[in-house]
Amino acid sequence: MNKLTAVYPQAVEHTKDKIIEDMNHFLEAKESLPAFNEYLTARGHYLEQIWINVWLNKVTNDVPKNEKKEFLREKGYEVQGVDRKLINKLFRDEMREYQPFDVLKWTKENFTGKEVEWEQRYQQSKADFLKRQEMSRLEDERQHIRAAIVETSSDLLENEYAQFYLYVRHFTAIQLAADIKNNVKFQSVDTFALEEKLVNEGQFNPDSYTTVATFFEELTGDIHKTVNWGRSLYEYQTYFFVYESLISDYLSEMIPQKVLEKLPDQIKKQFQETFGEKLTPAFIKGSINQLLFEVEDYFIEDIQEEYLSDLLKIAQIPFDLNVHRLIFEKDFADRERKKAEEEAELQQKREEEERMMEDIFGQEYNPSFGRRVRYVLHIGETNTGKTHHALEQMKKANSGLYLAPLRLLALEVYDKLNAEGTPCSLKTGEEEKIVPGANHFSCTVEMFHEMENYEVVVIDEAQMITDKDRGFSWYKAITKANAREVHIIGSRNSKPMLLQLLGESDILIHEYSREIPLEVESKEFHIKHVKKGDALICFSRRRVLETASRLQNDGHTVSMIYGSMPPETRKKQIEQFNSGKTKVVVATDAIGMGLNLPIRRIVFLENEKFDGTRRRLLTSQEVKQIAGRAGRKGIYEVGKVAFTKDIRMMRRLLNQEDEPVHTFAIAPTNSVFERFQRYYRDLGTFFELWGKFNSPPGTTKASLTEERSLYQLIAGTEIEARLPLMDLYGFLHLPFSKNEPTLTRQWEDTMYAIIQGNSLPEPPYKERSLEDLELAYKALGLHLLFLYRLGERTEAVYWERLREEMSDKVQDKLKTDIKKFVKKCKNCGKNLPWDHSFPTCDACHHAKYRKRFAEDF
Repeated sequence: MNKLTAVYPQAVEHTKDKIIEDMNHFLEAKESLPAFNEYLTARGHYLEQIWINVWLNKVTNDVPKNEKKEFLREKGYEVQGVDRKLINKLFRDEMREYQPFDVLKWTKENFTGKEVEWEQRYQQSKADFLKRQEMSRLEDERQHIRAAIVETSSDLLENEYAQFYLYVRHFTAIQLAADIKNNVKFQSVDTFALEEKLVNEGQFNPDSYTTVATFFEELTGDIHKTVNWGRSLYEYQTYFFVYESLISDYLSEMIPQKVLEKLPDQIKKQFQETFGEKLTPAFIKGSINQLLFEVEDYFIEDIQEEYLSDLLKIAQIPFDLNVHRLIFEKDFADRERKKAEEEAELQQKREEEERMMEDIFGQEYNPSFGRRVRYVLHIGETNTGKTHHALEQMKKANSGLYLAPLRLLALEVYDKLNAEGTPCSLKTGEEEKIVPGANHFSCTVEMFHEMENYEVVVIDEAQMITDKDRGFSWYKAITKANAREVHIIGSRNSKPMLLQLLGESDILIHEYSREIPLEVESKEFHIKHVKKGDALICFSRRRVLETASRLQNDGHTVSMIYGSMPPETRKKQIEQFNSGKTKVVVATDAIGMGLNLPIRRIVFLENEKFDGTRRRLLTSQEVKQIAGRAGRKGIYEVGKVAFTKDIRMMRRLLNQEDEPVHTFAIAPTNSVFERFQRYYRDLGTFFELWGKFNSPPGTTKASLTEERSLYQLIAGTEIEARLPLMDLYGFLHLPFSKNEPTLTRQWEDTMYAIIQGNSLPEPPYKERSLEDLELAYKALGLHLLFLYRLGERTEAVYWERLREEMSDKVQDKLKTDIKKFVKKCKNCGKNLPWDHSFPTCDACHHAKYRKRFAEDF
């Protein structure tokens, strides 16, 4: 017990000091000398307590935990795994009886019978007490003087701020004139971009700066350290920091001197008497430091608002308070007048812009239903026959138009109608299949044109009207369709919004409910439970391929469906499942939109998806849309739904009532562009105005993010110069994967070929991998988008045939390559479990987290 033995004599000495201290306090409070026994009688109980307090605190804090445990173990206590607090409590309890120090005995032995020493102690205690009282009184007087100095300084700064400002103004003017004359201008860069070497741009041009603040943004060429959230950062220094320091130093010298001159003589005399020396500016500065710190901001803020030209003019004028006051008053009046003129001009511009915005956008997005159109709403859950009933009405009509959210669905309806004896043509942005004599068309919704007339129009998946980027296509189709009847197919939660949108129109509503019930399985799904008719759902192409690979290696036949798969390939995958050639489907949520498959059970391998920004839990509507594909009348009379985890929560999402949607998306129209061109001719300005435009209540603007990013590639080039604005926007709006750099480069190369009158460049083409083939398919699709937009239908036939061949190659590649897609960690290559939700293993994820944590601290 080395530490315990060592601290004992320390505790004894500390206790003795405490006793002496207590004696002195007892004696100083007495008017006459008390006997030593009086002290023992009055303080005896407290003296005994001193040792206990000193000793317990000392051993608790100074004795290590392992020594405490060893001591307790020797006393018979079980200490293995015992909480630290309990160890301390047990140890303190034992220490109460450990070699107690007899305080009363020591006190009596050292002070009994020593009357002379006791009296001397009494006299010394009284003297020390009186001395402390005097020091306290003196400190109160000093504090009173300091408070008077602060109060005088505060009043002086408040009452004579304008006068002080004239001094600061002239001082700053001289410094500015010298810096502009003697220093050089450096190129403007991010102040934290220290890897960028500054470039000397020569002498400053004072006419380039309006206010002093604009000059303060210039770089000095030096580097300085700043502190942000406790971290030291180095950055290029701006003149703001230089002048902030200069003005601060100037005020710290000038103001205390002026305060000293203004202080009443009485305070100066009191200071002399109390401190024993004359009052100095240095003492005043120390007393009003906080006040100086606060007032500096006001001076710097006012200096920055000054016109640089005004300050440069007064730099050469010797300082005279009255002269500079008159100059400042004139400069200030001129500045206020200019500000008023500038504000009036800005207000006029704002009003003109508001009138222009009203003219351009105005009532464009307030629908009018003056035409004699009957609207038939087909509202219900997934897989309830809504689309079938609407198409049956379209087939009976002399002419009809079906508008789909996906090219695959348009293709499916095209095949279905032709197979059932209703001639139907196909039109998407990437292909046209014209059937001679056909009066019915199956199209993607973006192909809708308001000038065309049909007897019946069918608009599928109308809840997509809320999509911020594509929703306006549904809005336009619903509100502008020229037809005797418009059939609108939507989810239950879209009904209130559709009724609100259609207003007082002639509306007939058909509501649909599932005839086949959905049943959630109570056991968590494992891949070994896969059976015929299952559709396994995950939320990335890679996860689809990895899962399909695992199933095929286990002996299952599998179809795959994911968003970037060519529609023709997707169609073949679906046909294989429908015909029984494959027993299981692995798909993304693309399966949830319009695809009718004989699915026995929907299995959610994941409950979360990445939405482009973050990983989030599926919404109730998403769960219902996907789960609704389970069950097929005549094949599976009950639709099964299974989850790999959190069954209770996911069942609640499946069964809960959806929140109604009340907003729809809007986007620029031809009419908007026509009115815009009365004022401007460039798309850059249009995007700026679109950003300022406040969409009407109940609507949300399309972000136009992709169009903007493409526009940045060609802004200011001959492409923008030579193409009409609406044509250029049409090319920016082409529906292709704008986040694929290869396709973006193809788009740009094609645009240059168009305006230069050259042949369109052939789309990029590689066959090394499945990804290459899928990208080549997209490139062919983009090429076809250009051909159809340019009216090159004959040449498009050749490229459509090539694209069909490409989809066959994708299909073949899926057959041969799928077994290679083993789920591996993207960092270390380690094999991952089939149900691992992330692309990296736990070890790599933790290593990355630890590294980031270390960098932050």
